[in-house]
Amino acid sequence: MLIGYARVSTDEQNLSLQRDELEKAGCEQIYTDTVSGTKARRPGLEQAFSHLRRGDTVVVWRLDRLGRSLRHLIDTVTDLQDKGIGFKSLQESIDTTTSGGKLVFHIFGALAEFEREIIKERTLAGLQAARARGRRGGPKRKLTDEQMQMAKTLYDTRIPVDEICKTLSISRATFYRYVNDHQR
Repeated sequence: MLIGYARVSTDEQNLSLQRDELEKAGCEQIYTDTVSGTKARRPGLEQAFSHLRRGDTVVVWRLDRLGRSLRHLIDTVTDLQDKGIGFKSLQESIDTTTSGGKLVFHIFGALAEFEREIIKERTLAGLQAARARGRRGGPKRKLTDEQMQMAKTLYDTRIPVDEICKTLSISRATFYRYVNDHQR
């Protein structure tokens, strides 16, 4: 069974074009959403997925109607394939029920993975460059060196941790993080 899914981002947009194309493609049921693609919760899509059975095919007008991002799209289609459900995009002529469609989709997956690796490499290079210039990542320190020493001294003299935290206006977690860092 072909199950269609159509989505528009705003109430001003119209689902008619997508509906017409999905009907022309032979979809027996069409589920819709009027919600931004960036939103994680899409009731129409959830309803469509709840009606899917092994051997069915999800049909969309364009790829961007289904996935919030390339990674999300790939994860969604991979999940469908694992359940024995096909995927078809009309505009891009992708049909994962065919060997050619599977190939195209795997190429998309490889490109997305390549993009993630490039971003990771750039991020690591940027962090190394910052460290070489003496910059340290992470949140700004809440305590000065003198305050850290005072906290350690108070702790060693058995002042209750709650009182130390109240005096320095820090949480218990922050206190213990500084104490543990100072002991290293």
